[in-house]
Amino acid sequence: MRPKQLVLLLGRPILQWSVEAFVSHPQVGDVVVALPPDLVADPPDYLRAALKPIRLVEGGDRRQDSVVRAFALLPARSDVVVIHDAARPLVTADVIDRTIAAARAHGAAIAAMPATDTVKRSGPDGRVVDTLPRAEIFLAQTPQAFRVDVLREALALGERTPDATDEAALVERSGRPVRLVQGDPRNLKITTADDLALAERLLGGPPGQMNASALRIGHGYDLHRLVAGRRLVLGGVVIPFDRGLQGHSDADAVCHAVTDAILGAAGEGDIGRHFPDTDPSWKDADSIALLRHAAGIVAAAGYGVVNIDVTVIAERPKMAPHADAMRRNLARAIGVDPSQISVKGKTNEGVGSIGAGESIAVHAVALLMGSGVMFRGQGAEK
Repeated sequence: MRPKQLVLLLGRPILQWSVEAFVSHPQVGDVVVALPPDLVADPPDYLRAALKPIRLVEGGDRRQDSVVRAFALLPARSDVVVIHDAARPLVTADVIDRTIAAARAHGAAIAAMPATDTVKRSGPDGRVVDTLPRAEIFLAQTPQAFRVDVLREALALGERTPDATDEAALVERSGRPVRLVQGDPRNLKITTADDLALAERLLGGPPGQMNASALRIGHGYDLHRLVAGRRLVLGGVVIPFDRGLQGHSDADAVCHAVTDAILGAAGEGDIGRHFPDTDPSWKDADSIALLRHAAGIVAAAGYGVVNIDVTVIAERPKMAPHADAMRRNLARAIGVDPSQISVKGKTNEGVGSIGAGESIAVHAVALLMGSGVMFRGQGAEK
């Protein structure tokens, strides 16, 4: 059975939604993800090539074992640690902000929702033993955030406390206060098919479908002349050829077209706006790096890439032998799986400068999906 964190939510794994919420958060410096051994050995591309460093660690038998292993990989500069359940993909930047701010001020904090129903306590035979004061009952969510020293002390206590359900419980047992901050009713934990259907609706789509209002399409186009004395670089692949493309950067027309497509779909301008050829800092720049930066702009605007279709128009060389390598490079730069990228080659049937072998052109179409969650605000270490 596929782990629930890998179940698709509007075309992307639940885990990817959760990781991107923290990778996209401006105060998060490093992310550690605890995974089953097979995923650590062969992680998906959105974990290999994210916009910020991601460290992977094998999870333990218990939640606290996984947290201990992940905690050991945090860099020494970390001051606040945020722990989040991957099965909560709709966490917002505001909830992350509130939890981190409270942890900095008080040492430990958790997002939680006040109970809205009357709460009954049951005895072993199923009979009601007590009715609890609803005003005092809160339902814990994640993230939970802790100053590093507070969490280190709690995890040490956890070695002698096997029955703790979360890190906040360990902090409570250590005698330190844990502050409650306002959670979000949309920050649901996906455990059933009904939860998944609700998450899809909250993200703007009916169950099993993508809502057209959440989709954005962008088109990118680039053309460069072939000249002697230049390397031919397309999709981050250096292709053996007697000429290369002329341009201010490395003239990677595939990356340029894809960059324009994703920026355009997100309403964020074009490559010339962000990387003008009048700026000497972009001279001979690696266009894969420019694409990676553009993907960060798109993610910060609240969009994820659903798929990209690229057509390279050239008489020579043939693109087919290099298409898979281009797909992998583009996927890593954007933070998606190669299956979401298509690259194909066409000729111009001898027509025009392309047909004469004097230039190469590229068209790219990108489909983006608004996440329904704008990943903006303040954060810390996860």
